[in-house]
Amino acid sequence: MTKALGIFSGGLDSILAALLLRKQGIDVHCLCFVTPFFDDAKAQEMAARYDLPLQVMDISEEHLKMLKNPRYGYGKNMNPCIDCHAQMFEIAGCLMEEQGYDFLFSGEVLGQRPKSQIHTALMAVNKASGWSGRILRPLSAKLLPITPMEEQGLVDREQLEDIQGRSRKRQEALARELGVDKYPSSGGGCLLTENSFSGRLRDLFEHQPDCTSQDIELLKLGRPFRLSDTAKLTLGRNQSNNEGLKKIVGDSGCLLRNQNFSGPLGVVSGQASEEDYLAAAAIVASYGKGREEARVDVLIIENGQERVVEVTPMPREQVAQYQI
Repeated sequence: MTKALGIFSGGLDSILAALLLRKQGIDVHCLCFVTPFFDDAKAQEMAARYDLPLQVMDISEEHLKMLKNPRYGYGKNMNPCIDCHAQMFEIAGCLMEEQGYDFLFSGEVLGQRPKSQIHTALMAVNKASGWSGRILRPLSAKLLPITPMEEQGLVDREQLEDIQGRSRKRQEALARELGVDKYPSSGGGCLLTENSFSGRLRDLFEHQPDCTSQDIELLKLGRPFRLSDTAKLTLGRNQSNNEGLKKIVGDSGCLLRNQNFSGPLGVVSGQASEEDYLAAAAIVASYGKGREEARVDVLIIENGQERVVEVTPMPREQVAQYQI
């Protein structure tokens, strides 16, 4: 039996691509990649609903390395879609060889994205991945060059589709035909396409080029403040943020909180000077219940060691100058 491994997000296109191939009697398995910018929640739910075997792989470190210097550049925001897709196919191709699959597939649709899914971009992804002759896009296959899998009879080209463009009408009709009665709404899912998050990420790359996945996780919580060229403060907006910040940094980070007043939790990341710590403490005090006090004690917990600094809560107009 022919076996295929598909890159699977859990969106409608990836569901349809998998079911089209399964309809031909192909043994279909799915692969979902996880990074700080996208997770596997939709993929897990949809794979379970449509009985699609799913493997999940965390590629955070290699993805971050690529993201800092993408060969094909970024899209509208910080989304390096061509490089990202090529990296996914490259990794998936290695699994294909190790686990005995015949080819790879995805739910990409020709012309659906203005940069990453035009014909030249799809061909660039094939070439950059290193698996050019082993990648099939079932939803647009009839509009693309015939693949070796089709030539060899592993896949019936006549049962594939010729969908293109941004309209979803063809996919919706195909969904009804294949019995797909529930699927996520289109769009979203990747933080790198969001303008506000991309601004934070640009700031991080500019000031901390050696940033890690932990630094990326901090971007997703709370209010960010640029203390200096080498240090940043992340301030929780609510109790959920505070708990999330504590979980991310664990015992090895630097936490700040008001000692005698309620208020948010702060995390200092990067390489901070004493001046940075004092500025961070003044910002933390500014968001606490003691913001009207002349002086406030702020507790700094760094690598398990505690110390207290006394600061004047920073005026909000001055705080605004630090906010990213």
